[in-house]
Amino acid sequence: MSSTDQELRQKWDRRHTEAEDLGRVAAVLEQNLHLLPASGQALDLACGRGANALRLAEAGLRVFAWDLSPVAIDRLDRAAAERGLGIETEVRDVIVRPPAADSFDLILVSYFLERSLVPCLTAALRPGGLLFYQTFSRNSATDCGPSNQAFRLADNELLEMFRTLRVRFYREDGQLGDLNRGERDIALLVAEKSD
Repeated sequence: MSSTDQELRQKWDRRHTEAEDLGRVAAVLEQNLHLLPASGQALDLACGRGANALRLAEAGLRVFAWDLSPVAIDRLDRAAAERGLGIETEVRDVIVRPPAADSFDLILVSYFLERSLVPCLTAALRPGGLLFYQTFSRNSATDCGPSNQAFRLADNELLEMFRTLRVRFYREDGQLGDLNRGERDIALLVAEKSD
């Protein structure tokens, strides 16, 4: 592991150690639970402390959860055990080792943006598989999220990134209308791979 990768892991280990809870379930998942398949294999990519993985497991899916941070994976393992949920976790650098082709019925990505992974994520979905994705956008109403614009999406970029998939849900409110309502600062997508 390079010194840069080690520094990144240490940064996330600190954040996950200091966090008081497991985080919140992603809005894209919470708002679209009705689109989940009744069964199948789901991947929570860059899962953090695992709120999304837990929610997917509660919905009856076989869940895999990968993250660079051993601290995050440990916290998720403990939470899953306390709830009696079986989640297959792995400390994994998803950029170096992305998911294999045709391996998941659902992939969820929340607040993680690595554009080079887009072809791998699309290929990793099985026919009819769903991608649930949300992350920060540049057209934001607050200063929440990364200050580095490279880690934020341009307008409609998420749609363009996954243009080979069929859009089932999309939202990107930006600065339009009442800034105290809606989903601000993020873009959300649910898309389906063709059969």
